[in-house]
Amino acid sequence: MKLGEGVEAAIHCAATLASVAGNSTMPGAALAESFGLSPSYLLKHLNQLTAARILESVPGPAGGYRLARAAERITLLDIVLAIEGREPAFRCGEIRRNGPVKLDASAYIKPCGVNAAMLWAESAYRAVLAETRLSDIVAEYAAEGDPRAFAASCAFVERHQRPQKSNPTKQTPARS
Repeated sequence: MKLGEGVEAAIHCAATLASVAGNSTMPGAALAESFGLSPSYLLKHLNQLTAARILESVPGPAGGYRLARAAERITLLDIVLAIEGREPAFRCGEIRRNGPVKLDASAYIKPCGVNAAMLWAESAYRAVLAETRLSDIVAEYAAEGDPRAFAASCAFVERHQRPQKSNPTKQTPARS
């Protein structure tokens, strides 16, 4: 199974935004810069994450992106589905019914074994992603990543985050 490059970018951006302080934001251009991506390419994925309510987009000159909910409440499956969609990766075309020897439909009463195996594998894969929280990824990186890379990431976020004025009518979830 091959996931699009947008999944990697989306997970990294969400993990970066988990480090943004309080209700501050980070501009999409800074997120693109931090991973060497085209801003227009990344914007498409940030918009998908926003539509899925994983990110929140704050308009204006001091705007940007932030997590829409706490990193503990975002799973890798949430992000993958936001980018790749909810359809299974494998789509059975029932090609076993094609070819020079075409049998009556009654010969294919039992579900396709290939389709069943592929859907079972995808179910297992999705279950693991559903158990893995964004906060787990961030905590593992902080604990086990190269300290130089972690410090550089933190410094980048610190330089590029944009503090937002508090909005007393809206509660912002805690971030990790």
